[in-house]
Amino acid sequence: MHRAVILSMLLCHLASVHAVAQTFSLEQQNDTLYKLVLSTDSTVSKWRLPYPVYQFCTGDVDGDGSTDALVGVEKATRYYAYGRRLFIFKNYHGHVRPLWLGSKLGGILLDFRFTNGLIRSLETTTDHRYVVAEYEWGGFGMRFLRFLTNTTDREAADKIFQQ
Repeated sequence: MHRAVILSMLLCHLASVHAVAQTFSLEQQNDTLYKLVLSTDSTVSKWRLPYPVYQFCTGDVDGDGSTDALVGVEKATRYYAYGRRLFIFKNYHGHVRPLWLGSKLGGILLDFRFTNGLIRSLETTTDHRYVVAEYEWGGFGMRFLRFLTNTTDREAADKIFQQ
């Protein structure tokens, strides 16, 4: 994996430390095949991700007290061209199960992180401006909360995204 992805994964993980007897990790099989691994005191469960992964972190997305895995993958969907997506997985009785397999947030997703119980995204617009937004779990997907910055340049957006 690229150093930037590893550093981003570490920062995302440190921002969401949660004392639970479970651990999510990512195994890279090759350039386009990963496995999301859930290890608990008594089980190991794996979920095949046949896409390039650009981001991985953990946090309690849905507020149920259990740590979830947030995985950024690159793939096309039926309605959107090849791009970056956000998938969220949870521990369901010791097994990795999808919580949300998102095809799109608000704009064109570049990166995300989990901070203060929210998903912070760095996105671009069709006119090549940048936004930083925050989302929360809405029961059946992500709910937009607010823009931290709207239609700015990349450097300014990166600074706000990292705060």
